[in-house]
Amino acid sequence: MPSAGWLAKVLLGLAVSAGLLAYFFWDVDLREIASHLRGTLWTFLVLSVILHAFSLWTRAWRWSFLFPPGSRPTHLFRALLVGYMGNNLLPLRAGELVRIYVASRHGPRFWTTFATVVVERVLDGLAVGLVVAGLLLVIPLPGELRWPIALFLGVEAVGIVLLVAIATAPGVCRVLIETFFHRVRWLERRLLHLLGTMTEGLRGLRAPRHVVPIILSSVGVWLFFALSVWAALHAAHLDLPLVAAFTVLAFLGLGVSLPSSPGFVGIVQAATVLALALFAVPRPEALSFSLLLHASQFVPVTALGLLFLLSEQISLTDAARASSQVASSER
Repeated sequence: MPSAGWLAKVLLGLAVSAGLLAYFFWDVDLREIASHLRGTLWTFLVLSVILHAFSLWTRAWRWSFLFPPGSRPTHLFRALLVGYMGNNLLPLRAGELVRIYVASRHGPRFWTTFATVVVERVLDGLAVGLVVAGLLLVIPLPGELRWPIALFLGVEAVGIVLLVAIATAPGVCRVLIETFFHRVRWLERRLLHLLGTMTEGLRGLRAPRHVVPIILSSVGVWLFFALSVWAALHAAHLDLPLVAAFTVLAFLGLGVSLPSSPGFVGIVQAATVLALALFAVPRPEALSFSLLLHASQFVPVTALGLLFLLSEQISLTDAARASSQVASSER
C-alpha cells in the first residue's frame, strides 16, 4: 500500500500541473488555439520528431560512455525509451527507476547503472546552466525570472562541485563523511553507500578515452533537441531565430525540476509560454505551440517505449515494482 508521503507527493504534482493549466488557459479562447493547430505545417513537425529521435539516440550513445570501461552495456536506447515512456505514464518520474532496471538486466549491476544516470543528470544540469547563462548575456530577462534562474544555477554549481570532489578525491570524501556523521550511524552508512556508488559511476567519466565522446555527444544531444524545437516552431508558423529554441529548452530545463503530474503536463505549457513571451509571441499562439511540441514528443516516445517494454516481456507495473525491490535489496 502506498505510503502517506508517496501519496502527498503525487497529489502535489497533480495540483501543480492543474494549477498551471488553469492559470495559463483561464482567459484564452480555445477556438483560437484549435485554429492554430489546424494550420500546422506537418512537414516541419515530422522533421521535429526525427531530430528529437536523433537527440535521444545521441543521449543513449553518450550513456554508454558513462559506464566503467570494459562494461559493454547493451540495449541502452531501448532502456532510455522505456524510461521516458514510464515518466510519461507513472507518477514521481518512476520511469527513471524503470529505465535503470531495464538497462541493468543486460549489463552492469543496478547501482552502477543508477550512478551513471545521476552523472547524466548532472551533465544535463550543466548544459542547461550554460544555456541559461548564455541567454542572460543575449536576452533581457525580466527581474522576476532572474532570482529563480540564479537559484537554479547555484544548485547546479553545488552539484558539479560535489561531483568533481567525488571524482578527484573519493578518499577525502570518505574521511569527511566518517568525521562529521560518525555519531549518526544510519546516515553515515547511507552516505558511504552513496559515495561508493557514485565513485563506481564516475569511472566512465574519468576514463581518458571517454572524455571526447562524452563532450561531443553532449553537444549533439542539446543541438539536435534545439533543432527539433526550432522545426516545431516553424511547424506552428513561428519563424523565430534558433536562440528562441534554446530559450524554450532552458525554460523547460528549469520547469521540470518542479513537481508535476506524469508527462510534465502543465510544466511544458507554462515553460513554453514564459519563454516565447520574451519574443513577443501572444499566449494563444504560444499555448498552441506548446501542445504541438508536447504531443510530438509524448506520443512517439510513449509508443516506442511501450513496444520496447513488450519486447522485454515485462509490464510497466512489474518493471516499476521490480526496480524498487532491486534498489531496496542492494542497499
